[in-house]
Amino acid sequence: MNKRMEDAFNKQINAELYSAYLYLSMSACFEDMNLPGFANWMRVQFQEEQFHGLKMFDFVNERGGRVNLLPIEGPETNWETPLDIFEEVYKHEQHVTSLINGLVTIAMEESDYASNNFLAWFVDEQVEEEASASEILGQLKFIGDNKHAVLMMDRELRTRVFNPPVKE
Repeated sequence: MNKRMEDAFNKQINAELYSAYLYLSMSACFEDMNLPGFANWMRVQFQEEQFHGLKMFDFVNERGGRVNLLPIEGPETNWETPLDIFEEVYKHEQHVTSLINGLVTIAMEESDYASNNFLAWFVDEQVEEEASASEILGQLKFIGDNKHAVLMMDRELRTRVFNPPVKE
């Protein structure tokens, strides 16, 4: 792995860990709103983002690169409504997609076929991440201020669990 690719992965590891930190902050906010199902959904998202960061961490090491952990920026801590939070989640996932696409571009420019192949999983994962955030955002927009519907969603989101992907 060349230095340019290594540096790009190190920045992305930081972005993935920031994402985890952001979602944990959102979980805390949902706990404060007394919405444990939404908080659970965010905690699972936190676990997924940690998994993504560690997957990249391991890949850099497997390729003989050097992982350099960068400081993680502090995330926002306060939102007014579940809708506000999921608007930010969707926007954030779109941002992460652009970062992954940038990594793919670097891998192609550097003719780093191993990194390009590795990143294909993340490209697919981002499609899923955006779709999931978009679906919940759409539902929240649809129900508006209906507190009963929010509580029904909260019960549904309580059932989400983290299942780390199995290595192929």
